[in-house]
Amino acid sequence: MPGKTRKATFNLHTDVLAELDEVMTQGRAPSKNALVEQALLKELKELRRQARQRLWQEAAKDTLFLKDIKDLETAFRTADAETAQRIG
Repeated sequence: MPGKTRKATFNLHTDVLAELDEVMTQGRAPSKNALVEQALLKELKELRRQARQRLWQEAAKDTLFLKDIKDLETAFRTADAETAQRIG
């Protein structure tokens, strides 16, 4: 991930730090910073996914949203059928 970096200080449990040291000793990560950044990016991506999932779950209960979906499906049904005929 290219770009500017900034130093940050965090407190981690000693067992996590020990595992981090072990991974580094084994050469399984390019650096502690890279491994921590990779783990944070993965976790942040998962948190964004969960937030989107919650939004979809809320939308699934919203009658206006569901009506919009149904209206769109109805509006495009003919266009989709025409396209399918051209492809097939």
